[in-house]
Amino acid sequence: MNIFWHELKAGFRSLLVWSVVMTLFILLSVGKMAGYINNPEAMAILASIPQAVSAALGMHGFNLTTLDGWFGALFLYFALMGAVAAAMWGSGVLSKEESAKTADFLLALPVSRSRVLTTKALAALANCALFVLVTGIVSALAVQPYQPDAAFYRLLILEMEAMFVIELIFLALGLLLASLMRPATRALSAAVAIILATYFMFAASNMHEKLDLLKYFTPFKYFDAAIFMREGRLDGGYLLLSLVIILLSLVLVYVVYPRRDIYI
Repeated sequence: MNIFWHELKAGFRSLLVWSVVMTLFILLSVGKMAGYINNPEAMAILASIPQAVSAALGMHGFNLTTLDGWFGALFLYFALMGAVAAAMWGSGVLSKEESAKTADFLLALPVSRSRVLTTKALAALANCALFVLVTGIVSALAVQPYQPDAAFYRLLILEMEAMFVIELIFLALGLLLASLMRPATRALSAAVAIILATYFMFAASNMHEKLDLLKYFTPFKYFDAAIFMREGRLDGGYLLLSLVIILLSLVLVYVVYPRRDIYI
C-alpha cells in the first residue's frame, strides 16, 4: 500500500498537467462552439469541408451547430488525449525505476515483483479514472450557458465510459511494452507510435469503405461517437473485444515482468 501511495503522489504532477491541458482544450472548444451553435451560415461552411478531411478529424456524421453534435466531434480528441496519457502512465510506472536508477532499492524490499506490479498498475489506473472524472466535470460545467438537456448528459456519460475503456486498453499496452522492451524507457515511444497508427487506421476506415476491415484493429473505431450517439449505448461486441485485449495484455505482463532482467 505504501508503494501505491508513493506512485500516486509521484504521478500527481503528471495528472495535474494533463488535467490543465484538457481543461484548456474544453474551454477553448466550447468558446469556439459559440460561433456555430444554431447558426445556419455555419452549416454552409462546414458542408464545404471535404468529406475525407471531416472523416479524418472525427467530424463526419455530426451536426456541429448543435451541442450534442459538437461534443460528439470532440470525443475523438478526448480519446486521443486519454490514450496518450494512459500509455504514458502505464509505461512510466514500470520504466522509471530503471531511468532513475532506483530499481535495486525497490527490488530489495520484502515484496514480490507481482505485488509491486499490481500496486503500480493500480496507481496508474487511479490516474486514468481521475482524468476521466476531470474531463466529464469540466465539460458539464463549461456548457451550462447553453442549458444542456438530459440527452446531452447521456451522451457525455457514454463518452466518458468509452474514454475510460480506451484508457484501459492503452494502460495495459503501456505496461506490456514496458515489460517487454529493453530498456523499458523505450516503451512510451513505442506506445505513442501505436496510438498514431491506430488513429490513422480510424481515419482510413472512415474515408474508404474498402478499408472498413481496419476498424477491428483500432480502439478509436470501437467507440465511434457517431454510432453510440445514434444508438444511445456502447457496442457490446466491441466492449467484449476491448476486455479481451486488456486481459490478454495483463496476463502477458504478469508472465513477463516477474522474469525480466531489470537494468540498474
